[in-house]
Amino acid sequence: MSGLPLRVLVVGAAGYVGGELLRLLLDHPQVAAVTVLARNHSERPLAEEFPQLASRTSACFAPWALAAQAAEHEVVMLAVDHGESAPLMPELFSAAPRLVVDLSADFRVADVALYEQYYGPHQAPELLPHFTYGLADVAGARLYGTRAIASPGCLATAAQLALYPLRELISETTPSLFAITGSSGAGAKLRESTHHATRAHNLFAYNVLGHRHEAEILHGWRQWTGRSAASARLLAHSGPFVRGIYLTLHVALHEPLAAGAVQAALHAAYQGRPLLRVLATPPELTHAVGTCFALAHAAQSVDGKEIQVMIAIDNLLKGAAGQAIQAMNLALGLPEAAGLGAVGAFPY
Repeated sequence: MSGLPLRVLVVGAAGYVGGELLRLLLDHPQVAAVTVLARNHSERPLAEEFPQLASRTSACFAPWALAAQAAEHEVVMLAVDHGESAPLMPELFSAAPRLVVDLSADFRVADVALYEQYYGPHQAPELLPHFTYGLADVAGARLYGTRAIASPGCLATAAQLALYPLRELISETTPSLFAITGSSGAGAKLRESTHHATRAHNLFAYNVLGHRHEAEILHGWRQWTGRSAASARLLAHSGPFVRGIYLTLHVALHEPLAAGAVQAALHAAYQGRPLLRVLATPPELTHAVGTCFALAHAAQSVDGKEIQVMIAIDNLLKGAAGQAIQAMNLALGLPEAAGLGAVGAFPY
């Protein structure tokens, strides 16, 4: 499979994540063709929606014919809003593409009760067993051969990359995950919280004590620890910048850890992962923005009873489009970092 040129269908690519998917796929070394579907955009030039693509393609959005188009492509990627993927899945699965990658929240949480606690009634719970959760730096080679991937949310990605190495180091304590995210995480549709006059020079908490990405975080954390009641709390904040997530995990322990144990756990957890770098000092957000890399660092108090793990990612790339392509690469047996190794601009 790794030697085949791929035809990729992107569905719903009319937002920021869709634009990043297209930018990366158009330069992917093993993608031969990209077709784009979005309702109400038929025949419109891609460059009208995504000006950054004007020098790369003169293609237009294709007329909406989902089943027929899906049958002609090896990979289908869905960059649609929450709740819009589930109704499309029966038609997509009947078309039988080699791989479906869903970037919406619809199939990220296999525990239906946990999903419904945060999102409300699930539209297609019978399809959940078909999906594999695509946290690429954790799943790695286990994604090979999968047919349907649920790509993680951006804050959930940062949080779980911080949590995963601690799964055998933390027992009954509840980690706190303080995260600041850029305005692009709210999508392309204008709303008060993303208006420049509201966002610039400002910082505020949102979705307090119930951010939806906690469902993914808890599902993964409970699986990794083997404790069905394990808890973690996401403290989400909106920052005065466009791209990126900076997350700090903090936990106080009952028993001390040996010096350097947490940083060593990060190295062990992510050894060989080409798109995650464990740093000797805390990461800086601008070093991650514009890249598909996650930057990580861990610290401990002198007495070994407090832990901090810091993660910096680009929310639209590592937290969305880039990770979805990383998962696609792994599922199809391609080099994991194919098409994803570009460095970001600095200063940003």
